[in-house]
Amino acid sequence: MSVENRVIELVEEKISDRPDLFLVEVKMHSNGKLIILMDGDQGINIQDCAAISRHVGYHLEEENVVEHAYNLEVSSPGIDTPLTLLRQYLKNIGRSISIKTIDGSKREGQLLAASDTSIQLEEIKKEKGKKAVKIENTISLDQIKETKVLISFK
Repeated sequence: MSVENRVIELVEEKISDRPDLFLVEVKMHSNGKLIILMDGDQGINIQDCAAISRHVGYHLEEENVVEHAYNLEVSSPGIDTPLTLLRQYLKNIGRSISIKTIDGSKREGQLLAASDTSIQLEEIKKEKGKKAVKIENTISLDQIKETKVLISFK
């Protein structure tokens, strides 16, 4: 069993009583950094990250899962981290997002809805000399290369 798979099991074990929390990604880097990205439907706090870190770290040491020195880091995805899970899309409904499609185009708008197969995006189209118009579009998830939440400082 890989280190990542064991970590996934340990995280899922620790959050089994917390349906609001979910695992985004586990990555063991060659430099010895083991990163666990966690999130929650209403976000995740530092106490939750610390509890997960203690649980995973304790069991990895007890079971001697990692053969070499490593650095365990548990955090929420940064604001510049692309959305990867349907649950992340659902959590961000109503927010502005930026999408890069697999054909290379870039789209921005408000995320209205998300499903297993597509998202609804409200885009603002502006034509010279005309009033801006809001247009709702459905974008298939298999056409999306990357989605990021846009932060407004207004």
